[in-house]
Order: sequence, then structure tokens, then C-alpha cells
Amino acid sequence: MSFATTDDGVRLYFEEAGDGSPIVFVHEFGGDHRSWEPQMRYFSRRHRCITFGARGYPPSDVPEDVEAYSQKRAVQDIVAVMDAAKVDKAHVVGLSMGGFATLHLGLEQPDRALSLVVAGAGYGAEKEFEDYFRDVSLEVARNFEAQGSEVFARTYALGASRVQFQNKDPRGWREFAEQLGEHSALGAANTMRGVQARRPSIYDLADGLARMTLPTLVVVGDEDDHCIQPGVFLKKTLPACGLLVMPKTGHTLNLEEPDSFNRALAEFIAQVEAGRWSRRDPRATPDQIMKTS
Repeated sequence: MSFATTDDGVRLYFEEAGDGSPIVFVHEFGGDHRSWEPQMRYFSRRHRCITFGARGYPPSDVPEDVEAYSQKRAVQDIVAVMDAAKVDKAHVVGLSMGGFATLHLGLEQPDRALSLVVAGAGYGAEKEFEDYFRDVSLEVARNFEAQGSEVFARTYALGASRVQFQNKDPRGWREFAEQLGEHSALGAANTMRGVQARRPSIYDLADGLARMTLPTLVVVGDEDDHCIQPGVFLKKTLPACGLLVMPKTGHTLNLEEPDSFNRALAEFIAQVEAGRWSRRDPRATPDQIMKTS
């Protein structure tokens, strides 16, 4: 078992497979390092792939103090894993909570990324739902503590943007729900309170995002309602951003539609490594409908 140790003494479990240019996978709140298994198996054929458990997700350490959890710390933890694996730069792929961490990595430490994939990132970003998202995050934290992960996972796994996965792949969804039920209730509660409920809206980061030139692919499901408009915002704001909307798809993109996700990710990385994923052509101005002169 491999562990990275952060500057505040937290051990983070990571796994790796394959050789080639590195890809680091950053999981969502409802997942863990195991959530990237379809991608680890596919991309390790030609890349060095790394997946890790965030703090609060065993076998990574579970700090008891909620102040040990934050959006900034989530970025530092990605870097700690890369340092332990002796990776200078990587294609960084994040889903949901991991997508936010990936985006912040691009803002705070762009020199560590070859490219960014920001999938299913939007919850809490919409300004009109900021208060609601904060309140529901705290309620989720209380439910994990009061009911325990095994019980509350049965509710959480049936969210409005997760039933698509259940309908398409009942066996895969059941595995996801069972793994969620194995999570640390303390780790889940602290992650909700310290990371999710406190993170800034991406709309408040517009100035920094407009200056971030890293090749970026934003991926959203068209039934993941609270990620669609934030995805459009990122497309319009990031200079070198592509937007992929996956049809009839919810939040757990990489598990719900692994073949489509893998093909899109493979094509994106190939274009980046060929130097063909460039900034948007300035002639493609969004305020023009038809050219007349």
C-alpha cells in the first residue's frame, strides 16, 4: 500500500498502474479511489494512472478536526500525492468535488498540470442556490453522523442526479452505493462541513478563470441540472475550454457512461499532447450571429 504524507501529517492512500504520461484521478464526495476503476483499467494501457483517497476516506487518514478539511487543502492534497509518486506534471481528472479541486489546482498551481478535466462540477456554484446548498450540505453531514454511512448511503445514492445510473446499470449502481456505505461517517461529515459547505462559487472566480490558459475539458450530464449552467459558464470563461454534454446522463458520469467518458477523455488527452487543444479563436466572438462585413 502506498501513502503520501501531507505537510499537516495526514496520510493519503494512492494506487497506480501503467506507464506513460501521467493521469491523476480525483474522486467525488460520494466516491473514493475505487470510483475510477473503469478509467484505471482503460488508460493504464498507455498512461501512468494514479487514483487516491481524499482525506476522510479510508484507507486515507480521517482527521477528527473539521478545520483540517478545506477547498485549499484539497488542492494541496493532490500535489502531495503527485510529489509522493514523483510526478511533476499530470493530466488531472476530477469529478464533482474532485472537479472543483481540479479547477482550483489550475488556478493555484497551474505548473503541475498538463491539462484539466472538470466533470460534474456545479453544486453550490449557482448564486441563487448558495444558501440552500450550504444548508443541505450541513444536513447531509448531520445525517451521516446520526445514521451512519451504511444507512444514510441508501438515501444519498438515490439523489435526483444518481437514479440515471441506477436505471441504466443496477449492478454498477449497487456497487457504488455499497462502497459509499463503507465510508467513514466522520470523514463524510467533516468533508461536507469543511469542503463542500465552505467552498466559493466558481462565479466568484471569474477573473482568475479568464486568465487560466490550461487546456480544459468540462463534462456534464444533461440530467445533472445544477451542473449545466456552471458548465456553460466555464466554457465561456476559460480561454482553452471545451464543453461536452452527455445525453440522458446524471452525475456519476465516469461510472454511468464509462465507454463514452473514456473515449472523450482519450481524444482530449491526445489533442493536448499533440499541441492541438488551443485557445478559442478570437474570431469566434460570441456576440456575432452572422458576419456581414
